[in-house]
Amino acid sequence: MTVSVLVVDDSGFFRKRLSEILSATGELQVVATATNGQEALSLVEKHRPDVITMDYEMPVMDGITAVRKIMESRPTPVLMFSSLTYEGARVTLDALEAGAVDFLPKNFEEIARSSSRLQEILRKRLLEVARSHPGRGGGTGAGAGSAPASGSSDTASPAAREQAPRRPATPERRQRSDSRQSATVASEPAESSSGSQRRTAARHYDVVAIGTSTGGPIALQKVLAELPASFPAPIILVQHMPASFTLAFADRLDKLCRIKVRQAQDGDPLEPGVALLAPGGQQMLVEKKGGTGRIRVIPDDGRLNYRPCVDVTFGSIARGYPGKTLALILTGMGADGKEGCRLMKQSGSVVWSQDEKTSVIYGMPMAVAKAGLTDEVLPLDRIAARLIEGVT
Repeated sequence: MTVSVLVVDDSGFFRKRLSEILSATGELQVVATATNGQEALSLVEKHRPDVITMDYEMPVMDGITAVRKIMESRPTPVLMFSSLTYEGARVTLDALEAGAVDFLPKNFEEIARSSSRLQEILRKRLLEVARSHPGRGGGTGAGAGSAPASGSSDTASPAAREQAPRRPATPERRQRSDSRQSATVASEPAESSSGSQRRTAARHYDVVAIGTSTGGPIALQKVLAELPASFPAPIILVQHMPASFTLAFADRLDKLCRIKVRQAQDGDPLEPGVALLAPGGQQMLVEKKGGTGRIRVIPDDGRLNYRPCVDVTFGSIARGYPGKTLALILTGMGADGKEGCRLMKQSGSVVWSQDEKTSVIYGMPMAVAKAGLTDEVLPLDRIAARLIEGVT
């Protein structure tokens, strides 16, 4: 069955080139093109496309405003095209917050150098986005994606925040509080490897590790923004995202959260109440020497699809903190994290995953659950409360 596409961009050259590439796949049909957001709104009502590609800088109505209005009137999966710069990251995160599912670089050479490879990546990404669930994961939006050049060779992912008033990053907000939220959590029962349903008991963890891809930025924002400054464990974040985006994403999270969030640097120590985000385009390891955990950031050698890769980071944590880690897999394409979680379980650690109903794309958490590695399956809006309750 052909997937219908609406292409929205003020560049006639870009509209023509993208339409030709997509139409040549045989699985995607461009049913209409628009030169600005206002025109896109009327064409969405007229053609009801399965998926929309959207530029962000256009006359009359910009892409972010258009995405927001589309999500209000006729929610439709949107793939943004963005520049791979800090400013491009900021704008793209705004678009993801408004409801876009994912993004790709507008410069096609940053996606793939060969036309056949470019066509295959665009085909896969749009088909995945068309099957996604815009509006899941809290707020008004879904997730985002990384460019294959810096996040994945096929798929990628990541990006933004739930729709809530932005809290200023004041010293008062940074104050640690001994008060802990109490929450009654009705999580989905998850089957353990033995087939029984269980809920993990509260305990101390040396590390909380979270891996995610498409839909992850909003999911991460929702979870992290609810944690108190006094959260007792260090947090490691692995989000598929281009190198130029992770700093902007970490800065954004830091302004929204009571815990501290920053992009990890080589040599950073693990600290309670501090979340370290893996830098895009590289691989991140956690090493424990002399009782102290520290970050190692190493160049990617090109052999792995994902940069950063959840499996790589989780594997290093499983070796350094056997039986002392809580691993969590959130929404995302593919199966990255499954093997890392397998190592976690073999070392005696605990694994949680997000449920299908609240995942933008139920790929990564499904892979972990189907492999029998999940101790608990949780809806997104319950994860923060479970972390507060279950990590002592």
